Amino acid sequence: MCRRTHAHPREKCSGTGYVLQGCMWLADVKMDFEGTIVRAGSRFGMTHCCNYGTLTAAQNATARDRWDNIRDGFRGRWAERFGAWPTEANGKPYQAHHVRDLSHGGNPTDWDNIIPFPKDIHQTLNGLYAQCYANQPPWTGVGPSYPYGE
Repeated sequence: MCRRTHAHPREKCSGTGYVLQGCMWLADVKMDFEGTIVRAGSRFGMTHCCNYGTLTAAQNATARDRWDNIRDGFRGRWAERFGAWPTEANGKPYQAHHVRDLSHGGNPTDWDNIIPFPKDIHQTLNGLYAQCYANQPPWTGVGPSYPYGE
């Protein structure tokens, strides 16, 4: 969960004009770089705010169709940038999780809105999103600023 009083979620979530129902910390992405002269790194906290309006069934279907139409090409472009799209033990590709979910207006083709997750984790996340949008604990409480650390 996110710290609802922490600046990043407060600005990201409250600045959209919607009532903040909860905030989820999805991933702490570590980005390291080692060059010939410098070694550096940074961390990126990926969060989702549960405060967006629900799309109509037709709008949701359109967003899902857009994702379905670019999915294979997206995975190919991902492979060019980051290496092969991850796969399950059975060889099936990981599911793409849309950080701002499609049911609540997330862009289905935005690089900054898509992260691969194994099917079981993705299904768990979808259930947690439902809790967050329902304004249910633990997503309504204050959590640590950065829950994952070294």
